Amino acid sequence: MAEEGPEVDYRFILANERTFLAWMRTGLALVAGGVALDQFVAVGKGGDAVRFIALGTIALGAIVAVVGVFRWNQTENAMRAGSPLPRSRVAPFLGIAFVALAVAIAVVLLVEG
Repeated sequence: MAEEGPEVDYRFILANERTFLAWMRTGLALVAGGVALDQFVAVGKGGDAVRFIALGTIALGAIVAVVGVFRWNQTENAMRAGSPLPRSRVAPFLGIAFVALAVAIAVVLLVEG
């Protein structure tokens, strides 16, 4: 949980919470997309590839949710301490992972479709 400190403008706290909810929404969407891939995408010989991609998507969704919790806590603590907000070192890696998953899904669907 966030450390106690001086009162922060509620607009900043609410903005931090909206960002947290965006992380959670993205993580949940990835988990749901992975489940949908596993359950509804039927591909001939590429079934194992689709399952692997689905598991990767679910794992990425879980990672996004966990990162969201840590980012919310870091930002909350920084605001209360009056220090600069922390930079995100995870975001570029998540962007690369999203693109890699999209390419993998496209390749499997195009090759098998």
